[in-house]
Amino acid sequence: MKTFFKTAFLLIFIAVSIPINSYFVTYKEQYYRLFHVHYIQYPDDSMENIYWLEQAMKADFCNPLYALALIEDETQWEKYRYLFNMHINIKLIEQYLYLGNKWNKRKAYFYNAPWKEQNLESLKTAETCYRTALYYWDEALKWHEKANERRFRWINLQKVQFWEDEVFRIENGTLDYGKTIRRELALLQKVREKFQAMENWY
Repeated sequence: MKTFFKTAFLLIFIAVSIPINSYFVTYKEQYYRLFHVHYIQYPDDSMENIYWLEQAMKADFCNPLYALALIEDETQWEKYRYLFNMHINIKLIEQYLYLGNKWNKRKAYFYNAPWKEQNLESLKTAETCYRTALYYWDEALKWHEKANERRFRWINLQKVQFWEDEVFRIENGTLDYGKTIRRELALLQKVREKFQAMENWY
């Protein structure tokens, strides 16, 4: 028993004496690193990611030395900032779409009539998420235009190649969240109308 207490005391002493390295989360890049995708995306997970991404939107950029890409001159630094802002907006769109899908009702089944009001409220929440995603799509397009200026065409930031690919995909139309969101809103409205037309049969 004495040996157990001595070992426990020694472990506690070591744990207390080891310095814990910590730092304040201040810059865009630091907030962005806190964003992560879960295997199963629950609403709380999406809301957590939205919080970190929105904090990243408001924060300042770190020194170019600590950027997520190799920055060698001012033009690369400028393009990097445009790409970063575009990418953050795209990630916010995805999170709001995940969140909206949790409340969206794809079909209005007749047997859901007793919960008509609750379903309509759920659709309203989903619509709010989709409209917020649409706002961020407009913002992403603004940053895309800046990152896609002719003077940046021959600058490729390899460490953030995925962001470069997003610019290309928006340009050729293979990445169009505006189309996706408007389709979701149109389908949501059809389901809403079906719920509104339901009679209480119970």
